[in-house]
Amino acid sequence: MSTVDNQGKSDVKIGVYICHCGINIAHTVDVFETIEFAKKLPNVTVTKEYKFMCSDPGQEIIADDVSSG
Repeated sequence: MSTVDNQGKSDVKIGVYICHCGINIAHTVDVFETIEFAKKLPNVTVTKEYKFMCSDPGQEIIADDVSSG
């Protein structure tokens, strides 16, 4: 496991985006359980799931969240 030095900043924000990949991932991974787990992790400020996160709409979800801070 690697760590990241946030150089003393306390405003670190982490976003967790879970892709279903249709049923490829969702068939094996409980997406909603993973989201609930991620919500409890330190500095996680956003958790979202989407059927195809690599698609243009999925990428827009991430970009919008990054832009809004």
